[in-house]
Amino acid sequence: MSESSAALPTSFEINAAKVATGDHWDPFSFLGMHIGADGRVNVRAFLPDASRVAVIDVTGGKSVELPRVDGTGLFAGPVAEDEHAFAYRLRPSLRHGGGVEIEDPYRFPPVLSDLDVHLLAEGNHLRCFDKLGAQPCEIAEVVGTSFAVWAPNARRVSVVGDFNRWDGRVHPMRIRHECGIWEIFLPGVGKGAPYKFEVKSQSGEVFLKSDPYAFCAELRPKTASIVHGPLKTPPPRPEWQARSNVLNARSAPIAIYEAHLGSWRRKPEENNRSLTYSELGEELVSYVKEMGFTHIEVMPTSEYPFDGSWGYQPTALFAPTSRYGQPEEFHDFINRCHDAGIGVILDWVPGHFPDDAHGLAKFDGTYLYEHDDPRLGRHRDWDTLVYNYGRREVANFLLSNALYWLDRFEVDGLRCDAVAAMLYLDYSRRPGDWLPNRFGGRENLEAIDFLKRLNAVVYGQHPHVMTAAEESTAWPMVSRPVHLGGLGFGYKWNMGWMNDTLRYMSRDPIHRSFHHDDLTFGLLYAFTENFILPLSHDEVVHGKGSLLNKMPGDRWQKFANLRAYLGFMYTHPGKKLMFMGGEFAQADEWSHDRSLDWHLLADPAHVGVQRLVRDLNCLYRSVPALYELDCEANGFGWIDCHDHDASVLSYLRRSKKGDIAVVVCNFTPTVRHDYRVGVPKGGAYDEVLNTDSTFYGGSDVGNGGRVLADNVPAHDKPFSLSLTLPPLATLILRPESGW
Repeated sequence: MSESSAALPTSFEINAAKVATGDHWDPFSFLGMHIGADGRVNVRAFLPDASRVAVIDVTGGKSVELPRVDGTGLFAGPVAEDEHAFAYRLRPSLRHGGGVEIEDPYRFPPVLSDLDVHLLAEGNHLRCFDKLGAQPCEIAEVVGTSFAVWAPNARRVSVVGDFNRWDGRVHPMRIRHECGIWEIFLPGVGKGAPYKFEVKSQSGEVFLKSDPYAFCAELRPKTASIVHGPLKTPPPRPEWQARSNVLNARSAPIAIYEAHLGSWRRKPEENNRSLTYSELGEELVSYVKEMGFTHIEVMPTSEYPFDGSWGYQPTALFAPTSRYGQPEEFHDFINRCHDAGIGVILDWVPGHFPDDAHGLAKFDGTYLYEHDDPRLGRHRDWDTLVYNYGRREVANFLLSNALYWLDRFEVDGLRCDAVAAMLYLDYSRRPGDWLPNRFGGRENLEAIDFLKRLNAVVYGQHPHVMTAAEESTAWPMVSRPVHLGGLGFGYKWNMGWMNDTLRYMSRDPIHRSFHHDDLTFGLLYAFTENFILPLSHDEVVHGKGSLLNKMPGDRWQKFANLRAYLGFMYTHPGKKLMFMGGEFAQADEWSHDRSLDWHLLADPAHVGVQRLVRDLNCLYRSVPALYELDCEANGFGWIDCHDHDASVLSYLRRSKKGDIAVVVCNFTPTVRHDYRVGVPKGGAYDEVLNTDSTFYGGSDVGNGGRVLADNVPAHDKPFSLSLTLPPLATLILRPESGW
């Protein structure tokens, strides 16, 4: 044998060196118990903190000490002379003190079944939240946690935490090549343990990554995931399920209170801290119920690192933010909403994610969840990354996340953020800064397919929930069924209505006659989709000012304008959404890091707006003409939409049974006497709401609560009402309603 060939390392030495340096691509093939070529049973264990290691036969009690491989933390040697493997434990003597028997992770079988692997590989494992991430479990009567993570291009992936002194060499995982998922079962690791995945790329770079499927996460600024496991399937709640069957229907009254949990109300006496989920279950739920809203829309609760993003840059989609409590406490908050008869909509963010180092960005050293080309993979406006919807594993990740919130937390709907940015490849991009699709168009075909599948899956499994799209363009059939060619959403936010009407309301009344179409244009397309009319958080941030301060005029006129506008909104076709603070005319622009200005309720003008919103919610929910046909053209009819000069609108709302409500809006500060409005029925009409009432802070101009229809035709109607129109006000009248 030559000198050079004698110096060549053996296969054992090569494997030992790779284990010691954390570079072994298949640790289960080397570590643990194996039958050697000589028929003897060998055990190999990498325990760099140990000075000695013994193997204990758990059935016979026999103990065999393993010799240490020089220069490494590897202990290896024969433990039996025959070919029969046996159950064993390790007893290390640790350098830093102590020594107890431990289970060897490398003696346990694979975590994922062949069926799991098959479904994950084809992107059809819609309950993969029960398999991936950290799953506390028991294998072979040993309690621990199984870990599984998708990183198909990694050279090595390890689980690290306090349980192994964050040493990535200690617990490298097994790769399941068929689906690119790394897995391991760690005995003794239980609920509450912080952990991350140490990922080594093919180029040798090492990253510490949070778990994409983490069900709980550390409170910022810490970024580790926490072993928790998915919430279990909750027991049936027949009383709520019966209610939820009609809660989100097009024929139901839907008035949504959009809430940012961290800034709704704070505890100034306790260092200005936010309320907990438990406290919100008491205070927020009782307030929303008292105000008459039907739903709470919770701004993103998936864990996120930066408070200023309000949750719109999540790093752990499966984990409710730890800012306000534990996952079970968030579920309890949802149950408290349901006990109060209130539905819960989750503001869901499948459109983009941040590039924080511990997050999804270049997760295994390659562009895995995102596109490699920034012309496809990065939003310029938000400096965030775009999901690669064409990758089946990514679509599966997002679909399973949607189902997790619906299945386990029992949310009643998902509002899908930034849908327009998902649909268009050139969204907010300059020429040359985007890539066309395979047909040369600007549509993101993969995102379209994903959204259609999302809605088909969600409604197929949860037919009574709501999905709503924040979509700001004229994309057709957003809220039409997939089988008819639509995207399949239940509702679409009417951003055009919001922009047009707020622009109109911001004008001085003297100029409004020239912009009357800003109020009426929305009715040209009002029934092409199932619309929600949003006055959302987006309209009261980034220098846009509060709703109140968008209104022109002196203080009295600002409040009167806002009250008239709210009356117009609640009587306009479409479901309603209002961001918190708007219901009592928050004066300052909203900030995520402070409470709403509840002290304003010492001012009668602000209390008046709050009373108005409460009464509008009550009226809206009580009068079928105002909600049953919100999404149907036969639920609305103009009386007069052409009175530009007076800046007055009048229209009818109808129920399925033909009951009507008459609405008249005067958007000038001029009182108009003997203003004639045509109506289809004779008799007495009750003035059921007047936004100029002194109860709401107005001047109490009106019609004394009731007016008789004259046998005088007007506006192609056989009868008419002679009304006194209050200044900057909305009137709602009903034929002898008795409301």
